[in-house]
Amino acid sequence: MSNRITLCQLGDLPQGACKVVDTGAKVIAVFHHEGGIHAIDDFCPHMGAALSGGHVENGHVHCPWHAWRFRLCDGAWADNPKLKIASYPVVIENGVIEVELGGEASTSLAK
Repeated sequence: MSNRITLCQLGDLPQGACKVVDTGAKVIAVFHHEGGIHAIDDFCPHMGAALSGGHVENGHVHCPWHAWRFRLCDGAWADNPKLKIASYPVVIENGVIEVELGGEASTSLAK
């Protein structure tokens, strides 16, 4: 069963920004990039850096410690897409951004 976490108003997450959500069980980075809202785990599996502090370019976030690149759309590592971090559906309803937990997904949704 999925569980939605309300993040913020769409207007409070400007283009190019990132917001971190601590659910207690996991920490999720939510990015507003190229018109889409994407949610992935906020850690690099290499050495644990917070991806929310990384540089975002061409649909990828670059780890701030060792420059590993992860696709925002599905959490796949750019150098070996078989390695993935979790990604989560994002739902935007009435201008409110929500992250859906309880079922990992590989796409971001916007309404």
